[in-house]
Amino acid sequence: MSEQPRAGFEGSYLGDRARLPAEARLECKICWWVYDPAEGDAQWQIPQGVPFVDLPAHWRCPQCDCAADQFMVL
Repeated sequence: MSEQPRAGFEGSYLGDRARLPAEARLECKICWWVYDPAEGDAQWQIPQGVPFVDLPAHWRCPQCDCAADQFMVL
C-alpha cells in the first residue's frame, strides 16, 4: 500500500513544527530571510535562543509576511 502525499509546501517541514530540532534554521520561500534561533527576531521581539518550534502561532516572516508553515529547513 502506498502512502498518501501530505499537503504542504514541498521541501518544507510541512507545517509540523514538532519535526524540527531546536537548533533548526529556516528560510522564507518568498524572500529568503532566515530565522536563526541563535539570533531570534527583533521585529517580532523574539529573544535569542527561541527555537522555531516555540514561535507564536501568529508569527510570520518579518520581511514579507509569509506564513511560518511556508519556511524551508536549511
